[in-house]
Amino acid sequence: MAKATRQSFGEALAKVGETDPRLVVLDADLAKSTGTGPFLKKFPARHFEMGIAEQNMIGAAAGLALAGKVPVAASFACFLVNRLETIRVAVSYNKTNVKLAGTHAGIGIGDDGTSQMGLEDVAAMRALPYFTVLQPADDLEARQMTEWMVAHEGPVYIRLTRQVVPDVHGEGYRFAPGKADVVFEPAAPKGGQGKLQATVFASGGTVGPAVEAAKDLAAKGFRARVVNAGSLMPFDGEAVAKAAAESQRIVTVEDHNVTGGLGSAVCEALGERGLACRVVRLGLTTFGESAAGGELYEKYGLSAPHIVEACLKNLD
Repeated sequence: MAKATRQSFGEALAKVGETDPRLVVLDADLAKSTGTGPFLKKFPARHFEMGIAEQNMIGAAAGLALAGKVPVAASFACFLVNRLETIRVAVSYNKTNVKLAGTHAGIGIGDDGTSQMGLEDVAAMRALPYFTVLQPADDLEARQMTEWMVAHEGPVYIRLTRQVVPDVHGEGYRFAPGKADVVFEPAAPKGGQGKLQATVFASGGTVGPAVEAAKDLAAKGFRARVVNAGSLMPFDGEAVAKAAAESQRIVTVEDHNVTGGLGSAVCEALGERGLACRVVRLGLTTFGESAAGGELYEKYGLSAPHIVEACLKNLD
């Protein structure tokens, strides 16, 4: 069912809480917005409202982890990850079993505007040792990632949308950390395989537009595969190597700054393997602004028509 991944995350937390009494949730005056309301309603004694004090919330979460709890600390991605020094020492350096949930990621949040948009969080969290960094593409993946991170021993950052995102996975999908998955595969051409025009790597809120773009391309006789990179750390470099071998180019599309996020991870994977493939990175190079999320995706080059153009422009 199409919904915001923050909502799927919150519903999954409440479900996991029924079977794991270690699970506790901390919020920074944003329980309604982060999606943790169902957990609060069901387990009020295990939900801690920390007020507008994210640094204190992260430190308290680390203490709860050291006491044997599994704390999930939630806030807007921009407010949470801007407390990087505290995350670095209290969570990463000490390898505490803290789960950080950053909601309202990227320009897709729309009208809330620049100050509320997390656009550098993936880059920051990928730079910290011991962290797993996740970004679900849809309802099913968000639920599975939430269940996995609570069971996983170690720090996790999960990045979630405010906006509703379409379903891109079938019921048979199973999340695996460090693995990307193909969410759209074009039909093979008559008389042989041939190279794809492009493989598109997308994550989170941009997966839906990427699939839309690939379908538009298929209707025009062009072939583009869409790969969902839900695990940003660890990252599936072998999926990138496969794309380089089978595609004329790789396109990355992310609701995040192009530096340090998905596009950087793809380029790192190519460089580390000594592979040559043209990469076109779609993402932010500036801050966002206040408007409807769809309008911002169009203006900043993340909509399906822009992805189509990136797949075809100046092909060899």
